[in-house]
Amino acid sequence: MTGGYSAGGGAILLTGATGFVGGAVLAALRARRPAALRVLLRGGFGPGSSAGATVVHGDLSKPQSLSGVCDGVDTLIHAASYVGKDQELCTAVNDQGTRHLVREATAAGVRRLVYVSTAAVYGSGPHRGPREGELPIAPRSPVSASRAAAEVWVREAGGCVLRPHLVYGPGDRWFVPALAALLAALPGWVDGGNARASMISVTDLARLTVAAATRLSVPPGTALHANHPRPVRMRDAGAALARGLGVAVPRGSASRAQVQAHFRRAGLPERQLELLTIDHWYDSTAIWQLTGCMPGPSFLEDMTHAGHWYACGMADGSISTGAGPSTGSRQFTEG
Repeated sequence: MTGGYSAGGGAILLTGATGFVGGAVLAALRARRPAALRVLLRGGFGPGSSAGATVVHGDLSKPQSLSGVCDGVDTLIHAASYVGKDQELCTAVNDQGTRHLVREATAAGVRRLVYVSTAAVYGSGPHRGPREGELPIAPRSPVSASRAAAEVWVREAGGCVLRPHLVYGPGDRWFVPALAALLAALPGWVDGGNARASMISVTDLARLTVAAATRLSVPPGTALHANHPRPVRMRDAGAALARGLGVAVPRGSASRAQVQAHFRRAGLPERQLELLTIDHWYDSTAIWQLTGCMPGPSFLEDMTHAGHWYACGMADGSISTGAGPSTGSRQFTEG
């Protein structure tokens, strides 16, 4: 696969179009109005949601179902991932599913391949502004390990990998709800709440993904951090959620030992505490420069817009921010 792109070539194929990130990528692609757009689905879209796209059916966990899905495709955007607790599915979908999809793409002569991965492939912090290539791949969970394995298949085929950390915005039922629950459970700020994290709105991530797939020229096998250029201090993130959503935030300070004991009593995973109290931010300068995209508002500024979506979800019960373990912890943990 090459680093160049010829507008007006073959079709663009998108995986994960019904998901949080993939759905935003689909919207960004539709705005570009490519000559031919396809989406790979296991089932069907809802009424009208496939407008402007051709549906092809296939299941990443069933290699035989992927036969021919890339025929006539010029560009493949792979935004599908399994982020649940089933280790076998992690392997089947993220690792081996990507392997078989990439094989199909290579056999079909696909020229451009972009995979939306996660900065969770780096494992535990502290991570304080490393550039691409400066950290070892050291995943801590089956999900992030399987996505790291998927990266290998993509990069070996000459594709480009994007690594966002924490993604938020309309459609997010994981990161912000989990963050709100954890802040409400936190008895006090550790180290003044000064830990910083990389974040990106799903809209910005979609713009970067489409730009990477359609006009980015980089060496084969490149991996790029895909986050807003400015990391966010956790105390500031809490203040933004308190203003925009009325989320309860800690008052005062607590030692790490006190918070760890509190988390254990409350049945909260200590892995979440790391993300509240240890730096996890990544230099993402390169992707903005290479794509020519301009970053949108930061998390602190963007809560004015995105906060309305979260507020509506909290009001109608479709988003839960109750304290305690939740499905929200998956996105907060995995990035």
